[in-house]
Amino acid sequence: MPVLSSFSRSMGAQLCAALLGLASAALPIGAALAQAAYPHKPIRLIVPFPPGGGTDMIARTVAQKLTDQHKWSVIVDNRPGAGGNLGVDAAAKSAPDGYTLVMGQTSNLAINPSLYAKLPYDPIKDLVPVALVSSSPIVMAAPANSRFNTFADVVAASKGKPDALTLGYSGNGTVAHLAGELAENAAGIQLRHIPYKGAAQAMTDLVGGQIDLYMSSVPTLLGQVRNGKLKVLAITSAKRSSQLPDVPTLAESGYKGFEAVTWFGILAPAGTPAPIVAQLNKAINQALQQADVADKLKSEGGDVLGGTPEQFGTLLRAEVPRWAKIVKDSGASLD
Repeated sequence: MPVLSSFSRSMGAQLCAALLGLASAALPIGAALAQAAYPHKPIRLIVPFPPGGGTDMIARTVAQKLTDQHKWSVIVDNRPGAGGNLGVDAAAKSAPDGYTLVMGQTSNLAINPSLYAKLPYDPIKDLVPVALVSSSPIVMAAPANSRFNTFADVVAASKGKPDALTLGYSGNGTVAHLAGELAENAAGIQLRHIPYKGAAQAMTDLVGGQIDLYMSSVPTLLGQVRNGKLKVLAITSAKRSSQLPDVPTLAESGYKGFEAVTWFGILAPAGTPAPIVAQLNKAINQALQQADVADKLKSEGGDVLGGTPEQFGTLLRAEVPRWAKIVKDSGASLD
């Protein structure tokens, strides 16, 4: 009996050790299974602007493709207000679990930190880049019957004549506004600025000849250009637009290195697990590689980007100080 008891105790100890070993081995397996289960509920993609705009269109195009390809439930949540700040702030303060994302852009991530004295979030510290999605240039347009056909014409008519020509744009501190400031500084001219609250009235005034020039994104103007009511004099991207292939860039027009675009990218709250960020990045890049997604973005005047979270982070860290200088030089402020 003593021998049996000793044997039982020995076997019991060995069994406990074996069970503990199995349990320890199961921990990483369990963690992996939990990770593999992502996402197991709807993902909210915050758009910090109203429905129907360019940012909203891009977000819905990507969200739909993620749903189609991966059977994920990606819900677009429009949170407009304060130049995009409200929506970005809501995302930054959400749980870092991969179920809240935000479609950020140049204005609310790179420009607003300098434009607003009390921004409620830090785009670099409070958010983690997931993937760049697309970029869209700014164009300078004029009425179809304008005497100006190129940016050189504008420079010639403005040189030494401050405020002789009017330049419209939607909103102080926007990419369009600051791109106009950059173009003026590069050319050494001064235009009289006419800020609008929205594109609708600006388009009416431009087509009617009440203003000489207008800076805006490609989608805003494309319809009026195609129906012959407007013409585009120059584009601010480093390369020509596929939608406006005959329009020269400002860099081609003699201003080497000139570039001012609106880029769009998806971010998550800081602290979101790296494996989830990597999974999202892979899925977004797969979506952007699909012909229908690329065609949709290009039809609106954009270029498909994609890439790694690290590449997005590098861009963001470079763009914040770059636009800070532009904002300072322009004197723009919204506080």
